[in-house]
Amino acid sequence: MDSKEYLNLYHQMVVIRRLEERAEELYQQGKIGGFLHLYIGQEAVSTGLISARQPQDRVITAYRDHGVAINCGITAREVLSELLGKVTGTSHGKGGSMHLADVTKNFWGGHAIVGSHLPLASGLALGDKYQGNKAVTICMFGDGASNIGYFHEALNLAKVWTLPVLWVVENNQYGMGTTVERASAVSDIRRKADGYDMPNFEVDGMDIMAVREIALRLIEEVRAGSGPQFLEVHTYRFVGHSMGDPQRYRKAEEVKKWEENDPIGIYRLFLTKKKLAKESDLDALDDQAAAEIEDAVQFAEASPEPGPEELFRNIYVEE
Repeated sequence: MDSKEYLNLYHQMVVIRRLEERAEELYQQGKIGGFLHLYIGQEAVSTGLISARQPQDRVITAYRDHGVAINCGITAREVLSELLGKVTGTSHGKGGSMHLADVTKNFWGGHAIVGSHLPLASGLALGDKYQGNKAVTICMFGDGASNIGYFHEALNLAKVWTLPVLWVVENNQYGMGTTVERASAVSDIRRKADGYDMPNFEVDGMDIMAVREIALRLIEEVRAGSGPQFLEVHTYRFVGHSMGDPQRYRKAEEVKKWEENDPIGIYRLFLTKKKLAKESDLDALDDQAAAEIEDAVQFAEASPEPGPEELFRNIYVEE
């Protein structure tokens, strides 16, 4: 990468952080309804992963999807408009926080039901294999999804049919308010892939460069026809599972310890130590991200709500 690409990754991470902070405020003001799952603390995961994909590679994820949408090229204006239920959103205000998607950018959602998108990932990969496309499906999911039937069915078929899928579990230590150890007989989630004879790896999800490096390697392994690969990313959400989470299940000391390992701070230090950027350059990007989010908030609030005609839009495929 050249210096501009390194700085672009930093900008994406800061945009995600600022967007999530403003989304939290808007939710508390009653301007966002339904559930809201924030990505604060996990920005290095999606930014590193998606920076390693090629345009034909597909991305599909769970309900903590705002950051993934930004990394896939959806604008902050579109994301915040969707959160506020406005017609200028990615799903014209009908999907909300958990259903961000844009297939023109090969981002296939945003799925609210835990683990429901894992079989869809196998289906996307099967379609690409059938058509002879050189595409990889990157499927991201949380640690809690590894305990349900969808997970095992999707991984089994991916291995049986040698499908081009990179499975990525974002292990943020908690499935809602339950630790991994209390919910899973195997706390090293990547070991579950052993049951399907699937190569599996782990990486520090607070280090964007480490995530990007292993993602580049595994995506190309999959693209070369080796079959599915499995990656466990160790990360942490600095906020609750969703809005209204009292967070009684974890101590303040634990959160503070992880916050000292802030992924944006780690990457900022990397950039300055490697002389890829000056502090002033990064400060300017911080200001640019803040301005971008404020513009997006104003755009979203000024946008119209969907009209009655939206009830019939995107229901059937038009040929």
